[in-house]
Amino acid sequence: MSTTRQSSEEMLQALRSQIPSEPDNGQPHTLWTIENSEELYRIHGWGDPYFSINAAGHVMVAPRGDRGGSLDLHDLVTALQQRNLGLPILIRFSDILEDRIERLNACFAKAIARYSYSGVYRGVFPVKCNQQRHLVEDLVRFGQPHQFGLEAGSKPELLIALATLDNPGALLICNGYKDLEYVETAMLSQRLGHTPIIVLEQLDEVPLVIEASRRLKIRPILGVRAKLTSKGIGRWGGSAGDRAKFGLAIPEILSAVEQLKAADMLDCLQLLHFHIGSQISAISVIKDALREACQIYVELSELGAKMGYLDVGGGLGIDYDGSKTNFYASKNYSIQNYANDVVAEVQEACSARNLPVPTLISESGRAIASHQSVLVFDVLGTSDRPGLDPIDPPTADAHALLRELYDTYTNVTVQNYQEVYHDAVQFKDEAISLFNFGYLSLTERAKVERLYWACCRRILELLRHEDYVPDDLEDLEKSLASIYYINLSVFQSMPDAWAIDQLFPIMPIHRLDEEPTNRVTLADLTCDSDGKIEKFIDLRDVKSVLELHPLKDQEPYYLGLFLGGAYQEIMGNLHNLFGDTNTVHIHMTPKGYHIEHVVKGDTMTEVLSYVQYDSEDLIENIRRRSEHALQDGKITIQEAQLLLQHYEHSLNHYTYLSTD
Repeated sequence: MSTTRQSSEEMLQALRSQIPSEPDNGQPHTLWTIENSEELYRIHGWGDPYFSINAAGHVMVAPRGDRGGSLDLHDLVTALQQRNLGLPILIRFSDILEDRIERLNACFAKAIARYSYSGVYRGVFPVKCNQQRHLVEDLVRFGQPHQFGLEAGSKPELLIALATLDNPGALLICNGYKDLEYVETAMLSQRLGHTPIIVLEQLDEVPLVIEASRRLKIRPILGVRAKLTSKGIGRWGGSAGDRAKFGLAIPEILSAVEQLKAADMLDCLQLLHFHIGSQISAISVIKDALREACQIYVELSELGAKMGYLDVGGGLGIDYDGSKTNFYASKNYSIQNYANDVVAEVQEACSARNLPVPTLISESGRAIASHQSVLVFDVLGTSDRPGLDPIDPPTADAHALLRELYDTYTNVTVQNYQEVYHDAVQFKDEAISLFNFGYLSLTERAKVERLYWACCRRILELLRHEDYVPDDLEDLEKSLASIYYINLSVFQSMPDAWAIDQLFPIMPIHRLDEEPTNRVTLADLTCDSDGKIEKFIDLRDVKSVLELHPLKDQEPYYLGLFLGGAYQEIMGNLHNLFGDTNTVHIHMTPKGYHIEHVVKGDTMTEVLSYVQYDSEDLIENIRRRSEHALQDGKITIQEAQLLLQHYEHSLNHYTYLSTD
């Protein structure tokens, strides 16, 4: 026995010599620097010029980009918590919103000057991208110097736009399905000084517009949305092409022209609109669509339409992973490249036909709104696979399977790790079979599983230093990852991550001068197996784990989700009745920053009211049941009062967990 024990210990020592040392007690490697964190989380790739890491290892936010002024995100979160604003919290930086509008307009201005384009650019923000009142009001205010307008895709969004847009010269693009009331409301808004352009997206909207124009005696500005044969790529590639949801095919466009001509309204047709999808990652796709759309535009002009506007729609992408490639979560072009190609293509098409160039319009919502918000949330706890603790050798009378698996564990080498892995899997499967037939005790099965996972950890440590990972071992990293439980709902705060596997940058906002030694996946608060995040940005495609730091006792650990300012808020749902998060609007000042608005997150009373529960009725029901329990001697008065106290407090409280 002593010989066997000595041999096993020698083998284990030899194995340890092949594996780089781990930090003691979860303490970081001393050689880790903030530059390592910058590279790991790719913050320069997706965050420039707004996000960086300071010498203290905290994320810094520069809301005005390279125009100066920054703040420490961790310090800001701490200050917000001192104001009784609990996590999760959505922080909107209004200066970033202003900067994005200015950059987009500056790029088009530069392109117009470069190509001596005689027209102008008039961008619009699609309200569907983020309908929150304070944000839309900021957009209108920041857009005034550029005559930046709004796009409405529904009747409620039209109502928002009409009441909010107060910018002479700004355009109001009216998209989406329309009924007579929608059309008449848009037309009547001309009397208020608006410049609405009603975009015909279905052929049956043409007689609707003609009828409304005659009844109101208003000559509207009309547009047509064309179904291009040029298709987009990625998840929204179906936005164009023959099977597109919106738009008119070429025969339908000609039919609309004929109907308008017959009604003596062809001069009202002034705009061509197209949309090839959101988040276009390849500039070549945009160029192809532009070429086709420009030909339709000039042909409509020659048919007698008084064309003067070309709306290139949305699609201007965001580099979520910082790779600057045509990967679906990235883009292989800059805003300036985009503006140059739009201006050049339109210029060339119009010059070839000796036509005046149109006013250029884009609906670049994602590119404007994504950067302006950061969602900060805390980690509540962690769950790890067994096998982290030191493994003691089995006793001589232990089950043979246990002794054989221990020998396998102590004999892992660079040369045999793949063979050892398959042996370990076989031993684990045999143990489960023996347990199911009553030949292995629960305690013995637990020891087998601890040994199995310990063996896998040894193999994984070797794999991390290999250039090539065998196919059958590719999932080992994910299988051994810790689960970090985060204080939010994926369905409420990042629904696209659940619904369409959208990638968002996620990283710690502090401790970035320490090495993140844990590989983790994230699980939210909902009781749903889909409430998790298991795909993260990486230079090479997508990684299945995120590198995070070990949790420290009595010390909060904060993560930030970035580039989520477009679509996520309005598309979030109340799964498990987790409501809207706390939201603050931050504006930079010469003295630091100013909190412009605080929008409190939903209370439990509010989310329960959404599903038709009245809080007073609920409290009364609990009171009556408490009284019955008191009469039956099942509860004391003190217990009944404590129950009611907790019940009422919860109803008036945030739907997320408190770590106070």
